[in-house]
Amino acid sequence: MKNKNKSVIIWLLSGCLLLFVMVVVGGITRLTNSGLSMTDWHLVTDTFPPLTEAKWQETFEQYKKFPEYQKINIHNDFTLSDYKFIYFWEWFHRFIGRIIGLVFLIPFFYFLIKKRLSNETIKKCAVLLGMGAFQGFLGWFMVRSGLIDNPDVSHFRLSLHLTFAFITFAYTLWVALDLIYPNKAAAIIPLRKIARFALVFLLLQIIYGGFVAGLNAGLIHNHWPMMSDGQFFHESIVLEKDTWLLRLTEGKSGVQFVHRTLAYVVVGFILLLAFKSHKFDLNKEQRSGINALVIIVFLQFALGVFTLLHSVPLWLGLTHQVMAFFLLTAMTYTLHRLSK
Repeated sequence: MKNKNKSVIIWLLSGCLLLFVMVVVGGITRLTNSGLSMTDWHLVTDTFPPLTEAKWQETFEQYKKFPEYQKINIHNDFTLSDYKFIYFWEWFHRFIGRIIGLVFLIPFFYFLIKKRLSNETIKKCAVLLGMGAFQGFLGWFMVRSGLIDNPDVSHFRLSLHLTFAFITFAYTLWVALDLIYPNKAAAIIPLRKIARFALVFLLLQIIYGGFVAGLNAGLIHNHWPMMSDGQFFHESIVLEKDTWLLRLTEGKSGVQFVHRTLAYVVVGFILLLAFKSHKFDLNKEQRSGINALVIIVFLQFALGVFTLLHSVPLWLGLTHQVMAFFLLTAMTYTLHRLSK
């Protein structure tokens, strides 16, 4: 690590850590059904939760005007205490988003003024700032879908919000790795090609993970390796929707089937990468990255199976999401080391 880049690298890695925390808290928010507790968005005025009991009651009364309360929670003896619990997680999720904005913006302008960033790094950081702003928009765009008629957010918007957070993290890590390893070497083209395919399918798997979460599709077919009734391709996939596009993007059975199947594809590409890598003289970083990929992908696969078998308890669902983050981290690192 070059000394002149050390502070910039620490800044970028701190951003990665905060993005990781953001996704974890977002997972808790989703799994506790807390995402629709805040029915409006203000940049400054809702930075902190209500500070008085009267303000809490006012906020609770506002929440009662929206579909989640009127169609679901009104029947569950839902009290102000219950509301405070779900409010906390959504507020905390948004609060971390604000912290991330400050952590990216303030040091960026400081490094800019101090001329600590190269022109290439400035361009990459500008992209990162744009991605962060767009992620904030996607969050509100997702929440809005659950405040109109349906007391649940669109699984398409949920998946978009989740996947873009993963992509933002991966890009931030990539920019940091460019500074950590400034000396470029020749890319290992065959292995890089396989790693790129693995990354594409991993991102597709993350998208479908968002679909599964948004549709609560993990609460059905809680069997493995087959779906219900000992069927690999369950008949409900065809019965649930009228077209194949809808069956595989909006049907609970179809979405779960794709998520199951993609897991084998991701594992297959990573094993292929590991197998092919023995034909090349890899350095320590490259070999470590591939070894980490193999270990983490098997842990993630096992977590996915247990999460399904146990009908997505909070701790397993959250651990499965966290492990996906680690898998993307290992994938990004390995692809970077095979590319530069």
